[in-house]
Amino acid sequence: MKFYLKFLLIFLYRFKLVIILSIIFGSFLFLFLSYILPNIKLTTKKQIGMVGRYKVENLPIEISSMIGQGLVKVEETGDVEPLLAESWEMKEDGRKWIFNIRNDVYWQDKKKLSVNEINYNFNDVTIEKYKNTISFTLKEPYIPFIVLLEKPIFKKGLLGTGDWKVEKLSIKGEYIQKLIIKKGSEIQIIKFFPTEEQARFAFKMGEIDEINNISSSKPFNDWDNVKIKENIKNNQVSVIFINTQDPILSDKNIRLALNYAIDKSSYKSRATGPLNPDSYFYNPQVKEYDYDPDKAKSLIKDSKVKIPEEYIVKLIASPNLIDTADEIAKSWKEIGINSNVLVSSFIPSDYQAFLTIFDIPKDPDQYSLWHSTQSETNITKYKNLRIDKILEDGRIEINKVERKRIYLDFQRYLVEDSPSIFLFHTVWYDIIRM
Repeated sequence: MKFYLKFLLIFLYRFKLVIILSIIFGSFLFLFLSYILPNIKLTTKKQIGMVGRYKVENLPIEISSMIGQGLVKVEETGDVEPLLAESWEMKEDGRKWIFNIRNDVYWQDKKKLSVNEINYNFNDVTIEKYKNTISFTLKEPYIPFIVLLEKPIFKKGLLGTGDWKVEKLSIKGEYIQKLIIKKGSEIQIIKFFPTEEQARFAFKMGEIDEINNISSSKPFNDWDNVKIKENIKNNQVSVIFINTQDPILSDKNIRLALNYAIDKSSYKSRATGPLNPDSYFYNPQVKEYDYDPDKAKSLIKDSKVKIPEEYIVKLIASPNLIDTADEIAKSWKEIGINSNVLVSSFIPSDYQAFLTIFDIPKDPDQYSLWHSTQSETNITKYKNLRIDKILEDGRIEINKVERKRIYLDFQRYLVEDSPSIFLFHTVWYDIIRM
C-alpha cells in the first residue's frame, strides 16, 4: 500500500504541469460546448429565385417590407396598426391626416430617423412636417388614404429601417437583376427572372436553392430532393373581366349564362367576389353561380339579344392562365357560345372577355375599377348608377360598421350584375431544394 501511494505521489509530482493544463483545457472545453458554441451563429446563405421585372421603386411588398417600413402596417383584415407612426388622428371628415412619428427609430446606418426624411409624394396632397409630426391634407375626404402609407420609405441605396439590410444591388438597365440582403447571420441572395421558365432552368442548374411563387410545381413534384410548398393567396383572385359595352355581352342574361356555364367545383380556393375573404368587409353571402348549364341555356333563350351564329367571344388570358381559359372556352361552347382563346401579358384594348389575376387591395375601396367615370381603369367599361353611388359613399364613410354595410351591398349588387366572373383565389408554389 505504501508503495502505491509513493508511486502516485511521484507520478503527480512529475506530471503535475500536464495534469493542471489538462484540467484547465477540459474545463474550457466543457464551457465552450455547453454555453459558448450554442450561441455562435453560423452564417446561413439562401439563393432565391423570383419571377418578374422590378425597378428599385416598385419592389414587391414582401421584399420591400423586409428592408423598410411605412408609417403603418395594414393587415389582410383591413385593420391598420402603427409602425413608424406611434399614433394618428383624422380631421375634417377624412380630408386631413396627422401622424405622430416614433422617436426611437433608426436607419440601418445607425442615424436617427427624422420626420424630414419621410419622403412620400402624392398628387394633390399638401404635406407639412413639424418636430415629430407629419400631416397630409387632401382636396377631398378619402378614408382609404391611410392604406397608401403602408409603403416603406427608404434613403438612397435602399437604406431602410427594417430588419434586413441591403448588402448589394445589381441593376441592368432599369431593372434589378440581383439583390443581396442580410439580417444578423442570415443572407438572402434574391435573383429576378423575366419568366418562370428561366427561373425553373436556373433551379435545375443549381444556380438557386429556391423559387418563390410560381404558377405550377411541374416538373419538380417528381423530384426526390425537393420540397413543394403550396400558397393560396386570398389577396388575389382569378377573374374574367367582361366587356360590358359589347353588343351581346351588354345583356345581363348573357353574362349570367357565361357564369353558370363554368364548373367551378374543381378550383382549390373558390372565389365569389372582389374582396379578400379575410377582410372585415367581406360578404360571404353573395350569389355563387354554381355550375348549371341548363340554366345558362335558358338565360340565353330568354335574353333580349339574339346571338348570331358567327359570333365569337375573344377570350384573352394571362400566360399562366391559358389552361384555365381553354377549359372555360369548352364550357361556353357546350351552351352554344363559341370563343377564341388568345394570350397576352398586358391588358388588351380589344376583347370580349379577359382572364387575369386581380390583386385585391387591402381597403375595400375599388372605385377606380368599377366606377363609370374611370375610363382608364374601368376595364369592363361598366356603368351602374347604384354601384357608382355605393362606391362614392364608401370612400368617405368614417364609421367602420356603416362602411362595412356599404361594401356588403357593393359586393352583392356587383356579383348579381356579373360584369366579371370571379373564379378562384390564386395558388402559387414555392420550390425548395432539400
